[in-house]
Amino acid sequence: MEAVTGWWDDYFWGSMIVVQVFFFSLILMVLFGLIGAAMKLSNSKIAQKIAGGYTVVFRGTPEILVILLLYFGSAITLTAIAQIFNPEIKFLDVPPIWAGTIAIALIVGAYATETFRGAFQGVKPGSIEAARALGMSNLQTFIYIRIPEMWRLALPPFGNHMLSLIKDTALISIIGLNETLFVASQAISTTGKPFTMYLVVGAIYLGFSTIITLSVMGAEKFGERTTVGAR
Repeated sequence: MEAVTGWWDDYFWGSMIVVQVFFFSLILMVLFGLIGAAMKLSNSKIAQKIAGGYTVVFRGTPEILVILLLYFGSAITLTAIAQIFNPEIKFLDVPPIWAGTIAIALIVGAYATETFRGAFQGVKPGSIEAARALGMSNLQTFIYIRIPEMWRLALPPFGNHMLSLIKDTALISIIGLNETLFVASQAISTTGKPFTMYLVVGAIYLGFSTIITLSVMGAEKFGERTTVGAR
């Protein structure tokens, strides 16, 4: 492991970028998933078809291809728009961190859409009827009844989505983001130790995955206690 000695700082800052991408993509993933689920459960045929197209496209397209298309496609679009106002502009692009964040959020959000849709459908009708009998409005019923029950049902598969999210951050290195895998590539070109450098990356991601797994397990136990206490 002597070859890694001079690269610990780089791996640390690369890990911080992974955390940053994970945090923002997690927020966007939940947003995309909830919007997609709401559209699939709506009475609008158009909304259902749009949500259906979203899940089909992003679940059926290779993840690395989505990242590349979004990154270069956004660059082409931004450049074309900018050149309308200033023809001298040669090239504009979205920072890799944001292009990658949005891309993986869209990908995992497509899976989360189905998770949230199934969870909402799993909410007991009796709970909804009881809330209405107590005089709760639709908004109050949604906040105090639907969301808590849906979340308990969605949490186990949602943990898998979080694991997919953290692992997918490694793909963003292909568009030049200086995260751990990118650091490993630079270290390999200098040290000639690919196995050692990739082993460090694997250990970092294993650590992140373990933290997520334990957090989800804790949240599930908390949900079970609150459910039992409410009975």
